Amino acid sequence: MELNNEEGLSLENKHKKERKELQAKIQGLKKSAKNDKSKKKEVSAEIARLEADLETRHKNEIENIQEINLKETDIVEPDVIVNNTVNKVSKAQKRRDKKLLEDRDREERIKLQEKENEHGPRNTELQCINSKLKERNLSIYKIASDGDCLYKAISHQLKTVRDIALDVEELRQKAAQYMRINKDEFMPFLSHPDTFDMLTDIEFDDYCDKITNTKVWGGQLEVRALSNCLKCPITIIQATGPDAIEQGLEFDGPPLIIAYHRHMYSLGEHYNSTQALIQDEPE
Repeated sequence: MELNNEEGLSLENKHKKERKELQAKIQGLKKSAKNDKSKKKEVSAEIARLEADLETRHKNEIENIQEINLKETDIVEPDVIVNNTVNKVSKAQKRRDKKLLEDRDREERIKLQEKENEHGPRNTELQCINSKLKERNLSIYKIASDGDCLYKAISHQLKTVRDIALDVEELRQKAAQYMRINKDEFMPFLSHPDTFDMLTDIEFDDYCDKITNTKVWGGQLEVRALSNCLKCPITIIQATGPDAIEQGLEFDGPPLIIAYHRHMYSLGEHYNSTQALIQDEPE
């Protein structure tokens, strides 16, 4: 079944815009890994995941609207024919029919959303991460999604695994300080979000200032900085790509193990910490 014209054009324009935004993001990722072979492999995997996620979501959105349109065709026309006589439906009855249609649409949307959530990217990702953690006798330790999730996860791991107490502010300062001292190591992996050009020295300093003074989200570069300045291995468990990303393997001692989620919250990417698996703990 085809979409009606208004819905079809609206959804098509939305999909075109999202595909255009994805291509811009892909170009930025490619530029960030231009001169780093090891980074290129990671970026290629990330690009493949982004393209697959977008294609799946677009397909689901089209199918959802098609099912809703199909339901609408089941509603009886306002004028009912009985024994070859047209019985005019009252305005009150038409309002009731309209409300019935709206209620059916709402219920159908709820059912479709529940079905999508059950097998959606968030739950699928969570089940995969839980399975990988279980192999290590670990489970997720939930961290609030407030911009500090990486630093809170590392802080929890330091205390749990190594009995070292460092709060979020201290970890942010250490990461920024290490990146400033080792600018040449990090500059090639940072680009301006609008131009995708490598950051200038001033922009790099501003980037480090934001790590220290704001709740800006931390990523792979900050993980590397923390691993190196703490002289501690850090392992990141994720659902797609390599089972785990390991940083600082040259350092001794047990690794800090955290989980990386791409679909945990609507705001985007998120880090959780981990803890020892409790017997018979539900996933």
